Amino acid sequence: MPEPIPRAFDVAVLGAGSWGTALAIVLARNGHGVSLWGRSSEQVAAMSRERRNRRYLPEHAFPDKLDVSDDLDASLARADLALVAVPSQAFEALCARLRSHVPTLQGIFWATKGFEPGSGRLLHEVAEDAIASRIPAAVLSGPTFANEIARGLPAAVTCASSSGAFAERVAALFHSERFRVYTGTDVVGVEIGGAVKNVLAIAAGIADGLGFGANTRAALITRGLREIVRLGTAMGGSPETFMGLAGLGDLVLTCTDDQSRNRRFGLALGEGHSLDAAERSVGQVVEGISAAREAMRLAARHAVDLPIAEQVNRVLHEGVAPADAVHTLLARPAGAEHD
Repeated sequence: MPEPIPRAFDVAVLGAGSWGTALAIVLARNGHGVSLWGRSSEQVAAMSRERRNRRYLPEHAFPDKLDVSDDLDASLARADLALVAVPSQAFEALCARLRSHVPTLQGIFWATKGFEPGSGRLLHEVAEDAIASRIPAAVLSGPTFANEIARGLPAAVTCASSSGAFAERVAALFHSERFRVYTGTDVVGVEIGGAVKNVLAIAAGIADGLGFGANTRAALITRGLREIVRLGTAMGGSPETFMGLAGLGDLVLTCTDDQSRNRRFGLALGEGHSLDAAERSVGQVVEGISAAREAMRLAARHAVDLPIAEQVNRVLHEGVAPADAVHTLLARPAGAEHD
């Protein structure tokens, strides 16, 4: 296990998966001190020794300003800001552990996408309950794949916060010629876009796995965007948000490129693999599996129709065959496009 990190850090990045690691690399390349925390002592020891995350991003060496630790309290005690980048099912527990560090932290932000499993709560609601709204908070989201970010390929994301000043501070940490960060205040819209697009990416993967082609994929993306807007506006999100990076941008990316784990999972289902086999083939958390159930919980709560998400949920949680789910969608009566 690495020795305790002796110096102070600008940001503690909590979560050493592919996305947390990529963001930690970007921050360190921009000259910020970064402590990358991982819960596995064995993985952290390997990263410390090899100066790279061999499991998730083996091609990318860590910059000098990036250190790793398996001691959460020590990483947080030396940081000004905390960036949470764990799967949605681990978000609440990690936020609870952050509570004791609120007096010393200047803010918290997260790059996690999804709903709280079992409740359907948006992640800013989870964070507010855990830290009692005592420090600034923000969400970072947009059309990004970890490997491309680590490679330094051009990308753009959105940072949303109720505090414009804090959103600008987070944006300044990341912003560079290759990584552009836009700011906004629509936290609800950004979070809904980031969560529901994973469900729709599974749908797009299923359709491609069944051999339905590019026309079907385009229709799913377009009608899927309508579902995001329908749910998002019912929950208080701004329509403009869903036309931007955290809405349309992220949806197109995850539905069309096989770097998307949700799309790959859907592809495997469409090709006839079982749920378990499809999930194993991805090898990482598939956020759309739990997000489908929570999206339908929210749809019922807000009385909105999400036909594509509904059929994905039926495939994932009710045992419906992918081909039968598609048949149900196609059998729906025609209607006005913008209803």
